[in-house]
Amino acid sequence: MKKEEKASISIMKIIAISIILILISGIGVMAVNTKLNDVKIILHNGYEMTALTSKTKVSEILEENNIVLEENQKTIPDLESEITAGESIKITDKSYQEVQIANISEKGVETSLNQLLENYAPITEKIVVEQVAIPYETVTKNSTQASEDANNKVLKQGQEGLKEVTYKIKYQNEIEIEKIVLSETVIKEPVNKIVQVQKKTTSRSSTPRTSGSGNTYKVTAYCSCAKCCGKTNGTTASGTKATAGRTIAASSKFAFGTKLNIGGHVYTVEDRGGAINGNRIDIYVNSHSEALRWGVRYLNVDVVN
Repeated sequence: MKKEEKASISIMKIIAISIILILISGIGVMAVNTKLNDVKIILHNGYEMTALTSKTKVSEILEENNIVLEENQKTIPDLESEITAGESIKITDKSYQEVQIANISEKGVETSLNQLLENYAPITEKIVVEQVAIPYETVTKNSTQASEDANNKVLKQGQEGLKEVTYKIKYQNEIEIEKIVLSETVIKEPVNKIVQVQKKTTSRSSTPRTSGSGNTYKVTAYCSCAKCCGKTNGTTASGTKATAGRTIAASSKFAFGTKLNIGGHVYTVEDRGGAINGNRIDIYVNSHSEALRWGVRYLNVDVVN
């Protein structure tokens, strides 16, 4: 009986040893079949590390080594690329364009590659020559002896002039983004329109009392556009808000607040101007077209007491 038990135990030992040997050999076969790659990872700060991995995809290799990219970082090659043994993964900063594209994508804006590239299209320059009309001015001529029928009579018709303007124009995606004047050449001078008007006389009771007989001034008009005064806020040199029918620009010989009777209408000196000196006055109007229609007039100006 003891001999049989010993024989049984021996058989069990042999079986156990055989199973262990089979398991060990299986693990060895699996290890042989699993290929490990030697990959170099270059971090953003320049530090280099070598990783032994069975992965081939860049994103999986970084995840396996607990490396997380920041929002403004990328890998070369990209995260979806496959690499082999001996190759490197480099972590670097994204370019400005890539960050912008990423921001747009995060906001859920549907866009195409062409639309994104439009923002970075090259800028082209062209030299363009154009002919531009020069508006004529209207000059009034006072006549105290003319009959009523001669009032507002056109003595000479106005004619527009012509000039040749050379521009440097910048385009992006065939859209004009900048236009600079390089030179101007007058081809034809404008001819002023001359209109004869009869000076109206009014009774002493209907007009403010003035001092002296007055002087003849060159009277023009301006508005609050950049062409007229280089600014568009409508604030006068005295700090008031320019108002049509009230505000005029005159030389410093007239203090701010001085009342002037110009053609039977009383204005207030509230503004100055670089070209307004001597016997020159500028009347404020509401628009640039109105200023052009006013033209140049020579009128008597009196200081109102």
